[in-house]
Amino acid sequence: MARPKITLYVDTVSPFAYEAYYVLRHDPVFKNCDVTYVPIFLGGLMHKCGNTPPLKIKNKDKWINAERLRWAGYFSIPMTTGLPPDFPANTLPVMRALCAIAASDTQQAQQQQQPRLTRALDALFARHWVDAVATHKPEVLKQTLVGLFGEAETEKIQGRASYDGTSNYWMVANRRATAIVLAEASTTGKKALLENTDKAFAEGAFGLPWMVCTNTRGETEGFWGVDHLGQVVQFLGLRKDGNPWRALL
Repeated sequence: MARPKITLYVDTVSPFAYEAYYVLRHDPVFKNCDVTYVPIFLGGLMHKCGNTPPLKIKNKDKWINAERLRWAGYFSIPMTTGLPPDFPANTLPVMRALCAIAASDTQQAQQQQQPRLTRALDALFARHWVDAVATHKPEVLKQTLVGLFGEAETEKIQGRASYDGTSNYWMVANRRATAIVLAEASTTGKKALLENTDKAFAEGAFGLPWMVCTNTRGETEGFWGVDHLGQVVQFLGLRKDGNPWRALL
């Protein structure tokens, strides 16, 4: 019998994407699922949908901050009580880098699914939403990725990546890192980010976290929000009690 599958679309700017990611990574209820993580640009998705950013809606801006802390408490997710610097920051450079990392995972035979991407997501989500670090800043992004992937036994090279089409935002310090970071001469990360965002939209996404789930019967449905993880569990047959309240609590 085929294993249940989840595709989780993420952007590090979203606290709820972080929470869904953390639960899928750590809660044993999902241990028998095949989970694929897909970096997208939330700002681009919102634009495609004509969706209004929550922080621009009166009262919702306050509610949504309380909500992220409530769900963090329910699932014991590490979470800063304050907000990261410049929130909501422009995550284009972060997400392009993550797309390039994801591409490097798919180009190699790996026993562990998406090993480099999950390492990077673990670190970037934790730095941003636990330590309240400005991971979108060029020097912080560089420091984080070089710390993850190392610069020993590699020659230093210099590269540039496009931040907003007009400015250069960081220097790449290592050959291995260059394989996972957007160089301006390579469009891997930039192209993949556009394609991933378009795919999320085509699959029904209008915000994050967006989860596309396939159960053992081959049925596929989309779910939005960390508050719908209970419905995900029920749809995938990960609980057998049949109690509909389990989809809410």
